[in-house]
This record gives sequence, C-alpha cells and structure tokens, in this order.
Amino acid sequence: MFERIMVPVDLTHADRIEKALRCAADLAAHYSATAIYVGVTTEQPSSLAHTPAEYAEKLAAFAKEQAEQHGIATESKAYASHDPTIDLDPTLLKAVGEVKADLVVMASHIPNISDRWWPANGGTIATHSDVSVLLVR
Repeated sequence: MFERIMVPVDLTHADRIEKALRCAADLAAHYSATAIYVGVTTEQPSSLAHTPAEYAEKLAAFAKEQAEQHGIATESKAYASHDPTIDLDPTLLKAVGEVKADLVVMASHIPNISDRWWPANGGTIATHSDVSVLLVR
C-alpha cells in the first residue's frame, strides 16, 4: 500500500517524537516501505551542527540508526533554510514531492489556544499535501 514514508524529524527533539518514529518504522516494516527522514536546519551554525553539510551527515546517521534498530530501509534528506521556523511548512511540502512520498508520518502536539494564531505544522501539511498524512500524538 505504501512504498515511501516521509518522516519529518527535528534532531534536537528526536527524543520527544519517539512515538511517531516507532509508528513510521512499524508501517515501513509492515509494507516493506522505505522511511525517508527529512530535516530542516538553519544555514547558520547551531548547537547541533556547524554547517548544513554537517547536519545532513547527522541526519544520515540518524536514518542509519533507525534502519538498524527497526530492520527497515531508510533514506535521509536534509534541507537548509535561512529561517527554518518560517520556512518549515513550505519546505516539508516541497520535500513530499522531491522524495516521492506516498505517506507522511509526523509527530503532532496537543492542540491549544495558540493554534488560533499559529497553525500546527501537521495540520498545514495534512491540508496542503496530496498524500496521506498520519499525525501522531
């Protein structure tokens, strides 16, 4: 049913999205699909990586770790942005097409009052993507 599952990942908070990571890995294993871990980083040095290339290496290592841990096929795709906070949604929507995903599995947050002013990333991706989106709380 699914062949390419895109999983947006914020490496600085990977421990907070464990449930979504397990869900994506389970689906990838069940359907013999490839899980593609997508990350968006800043072009400036950060606490995680000094350059976008270093970030891409860390994302690739994360994908390899997920492959070994869950026995699934994985890939990674890193994007650099001047301001990832603002560019996150458009970048993830672009990534869906570029990685040829047929499902997106991503972590979501519990809705709150701030969602009236700042829409959730998952909701935006689900609304504007042409593929199925599974939001995991």
